[in-house]
Amino acid sequence: TDTGDQLGDFINSGKALAIIGGIFISIAIAFIVGSLIMYLSRIIFSFNYNKTFKFLGALWGGVALTAITYFAIFKGLKGSVLVSEGFITFLDNNMSTALLYTLIGWTVVMGLLQHIFRVNILKIIVLSGTAALAMAFAGNDLVNFIGVFMAGFDSFQIAQGVAASGGDISTLYMGRLSEPVVANVGWLIGAGVIMVSALIFSKKSRSVSETEVNLSRKGEGVERFSSSPLSRSIVRGSLIVSKSIGSITPAPVKNFINNRFEPIELENKASFDLIRASINLTVSALLISLGTSLKLPLSTTFVTFMVAMGSSFADRAWGRESAVYRINGVLTVVAGWLMTALVAFTFALLVGLFLMWGGKIAIVIMMAIVAFMLIKSGRLHTKRKNKELQQQQILSSKDQLINSCNNEVHIVMDKTISVFRRVIDGLKDENRKSVKKAMAEANELYSRYKDKRDYEVVPTLESIQLNALELEQEYVQLVDYSYEITKSLKAITESTFSYIDNNHSAFSKEQIDDLKTIFHTLTEVYAGYIKMEKTNDYTNFDQVLNLRLTILDLYAKMTKRQIKRVKDGQSSTRSSILFLNLVNESKIVTLQSGNLMKTHRSFKLQAAKSGGNYVDSQSLIKNATLN
Repeated sequence: TDTGDQLGDFINSGKALAIIGGIFISIAIAFIVGSLIMYLSRIIFSFNYNKTFKFLGALWGGVALTAITYFAIFKGLKGSVLVSEGFITFLDNNMSTALLYTLIGWTVVMGLLQHIFRVNILKIIVLSGTAALAMAFAGNDLVNFIGVFMAGFDSFQIAQGVAASGGDISTLYMGRLSEPVVANVGWLIGAGVIMVSALIFSKKSRSVSETEVNLSRKGEGVERFSSSPLSRSIVRGSLIVSKSIGSITPAPVKNFINNRFEPIELENKASFDLIRASINLTVSALLISLGTSLKLPLSTTFVTFMVAMGSSFADRAWGRESAVYRINGVLTVVAGWLMTALVAFTFALLVGLFLMWGGKIAIVIMMAIVAFMLIKSGRLHTKRKNKELQQQQILSSKDQLINSCNNEVHIVMDKTISVFRRVIDGLKDENRKSVKKAMAEANELYSRYKDKRDYEVVPTLESIQLNALELEQEYVQLVDYSYEITKSLKAITESTFSYIDNNHSAFSKEQIDDLKTIFHTLTEVYAGYIKMEKTNDYTNFDQVLNLRLTILDLYAKMTKRQIKRVKDGQSSTRSSILFLNLVNESKIVTLQSGNLMKTHRSFKLQAAKSGGNYVDSQSLIKNATLN
């Protein structure tokens, strides 16, 4: 019990809990402060801020830069070796006067730059906010980055000194660590270089920034997060509160506020304007600097993120089309922080015990594990980024649209035949690997066309400048039919894999022969269409459609034969269920393939009428592979 009490003295649990509580309080404060300042700023300037900013811009810049000067410089000078103690004392005694002169000075400078030199001072404020945020990070995160390791190194040096003087390190207490720490400039510079290098070269750090910008951007687009019951409840509650407030707000006031929040088209399709950018950077830097100067526990990352979320919320960036996804994204990020902290706490304990137990060998093993995890994580990140880039693809020209559609039709046909072949081979030989490959291929194909339908179609229609409504209609239908085919392929492979994975009885020769008949006839249909498309001669197109009708007749006959096998006791229950499911899903594939071919023929006809150029079908077939 005494040992446990002593251990509790060494582990400052009260301080640790206070830090954790302070961090979560800082999250709420950052969101609220960011929301309030953004709301007031937008009321003052509106989105069309040029007129108002002409008169109030210099004062706005003066206030922002004065606040940055106060927290990032005046507060940062305390304890610094750059200035004397007398200067610090003088500043403390005359802070009000210093701030007044600073405000006047910055306002005059901003006014001169704006009106005389025609400089966009918002860019200067954003740049100053970025510098202040960098200093705030250096004053907080840099210490966290190396603080633990410096304490460990100091402990090693203390123990080394005791051992060198002939003392017993087993009786050494932690009292020496309570003494003030003198920062090693070399460690600080080295850590700073590593952090800057990581920001420049690390793709993961860019992904973090992209997540923040994506959640705070104005307008619709590809959402990285799905909705959740909690986010939907929050949105419903917010709508109820908004309607209640709106019902008691005078109409002139509502109209005035709505006019101030009327958005305009931003240059280069920016995620938000310079007003919000300046607020995000300045408020984040001020809150972090204030917390650091008061020695309050906070996380710079959390504060910066929540200020951005608060400003986007107040700026009405979260509309009804995106609110549930954005809110769930914020909740997911916050939950991820908490989970990361718990995992880090647990793994730090386990790794520490492992290193104590294994010594030098354990250190080598841990270094190898860390290297493996970094490489694996990098590959997963690259794969995820490639998928996101594919989701964000927008066809911006007519030729791009035509080439893409021709390419995608051949990909669907090629992969459909490949999946059917693997499934039939897997059922015939009870080959689990073959069906697993087919399932992976079908899932990849399904994800591809689901993403095209969800993320490509509407943005493409919005961005492409075409005066060919029929062509665009055929494009939408091509994507839709392709998606329906891949959905059935996904169902076929998943049910087949489940059947084989559970080691159910093998399919009979008659069942395999029926499936082969479907495969060969479907292959003949595709080959006939590709031949027509290659020669651009569709005079025999009716023959392809007749083959499709032949397949549909085959499905009816196969269903009857399977029913007969069931009645004769020649087929097990699960085998019969799977066979009938395969026949039904194959029927859907056939029907949608017919629709796909008819639509593609019409698409090429409309493309020819509109004067489009597209890649020769032979090269399309050769390159019809999924990347």
